[in-house]
Amino acid sequence: MRVALVTHPSSFGHVPTRGHPERPERVTAAVDGVVRSGLTVVEVEADPATQTDLLAIHDAAFMSALERLCAEGGGSIDADTYASPGSWDAAVSAAGAGATAVHSLEAGAADVGFVAMRPPGHHAEADRAMGFCLLNNVAVTAARLAASGHRVAIVDWDVHHGNGTQAIFAANPDVLYASIHQYPFYPGTGWGDEIGEGAGTGATVNIPVPGGADGAIYEEAFARVIVPIVQQFGPGWLLVSAGYDAHIADPLADIRLVDNDFAMMASALAPLPPAGRTVFWLEGGYDLVP
Repeated sequence: MRVALVTHPSSFGHVPTRGHPERPERVTAAVDGVVRSGLTVVEVEADPATQTDLLAIHDAAFMSALERLCAEGGGSIDADTYASPGSWDAAVSAAGAGATAVHSLEAGAADVGFVAMRPPGHHAEADRAMGFCLLNNVAVTAARLAASGHRVAIVDWDVHHGNGTQAIFAANPDVLYASIHQYPFYPGTGWGDEIGEGAGTGATVNIPVPGGADGAIYEEAFARVIVPIVQQFGPGWLLVSAGYDAHIADPLADIRLVDNDFAMMASALAPLPPAGRTVFWLEGGYDLVP
């Protein structure tokens, strides 16, 4: 299998505050893991997101304020989220990386895409940066694909619920959002009764699991809920918010997955969309750094 590994040097310009778990070494560790996998790696440099693609998701005033904060030297956005002088370029590149991966797959250059960039994105809402996330990377790509007439399924296995992604597509019947996550936990959303709204009712699926849940529970959830629902939806593209903070070694969460459990989830999802139409995103995962 050929993997389009999408990266950009700007990821290292998003400079963390002292001791922050979302830091540049995460990208280095992720890239090393892909290279060591034994798969054929096709290295691709991300193109920045276009203004049109960003405005399809994010409020213009919010983006202007975020860009200005970075230009003025950065600072804390909330207790978890920060910006540095290089964060705007990093965020725009991360938001455009999905389209770069899609282009690579459409051209037949690879069989699957993996976006190893930061900052992560699934907590970012239309007008708010939060939870380590500045712009919603997977949502930018999903909106672009949906606008082109594709049905898009997003599966989110990060230990935290992707509140931003869910909110952005809550009323969109052409984008399925399915998440399995620790609950109750940050950001406090993602209970089972959150199923979308309006025309999008039923296209949001949440599987909250308690702290201590292990791979057997995740395997059952994939077999009984996530895989059948994605199959029924019939996506043209599958986008995966692949956080690794549900790993047993992660000190910030309480789920007890091991390496093989992530392989199980990826393998369960691989056959669902048409061949060459799956892209994975690096979301959370303190444990990625040795």
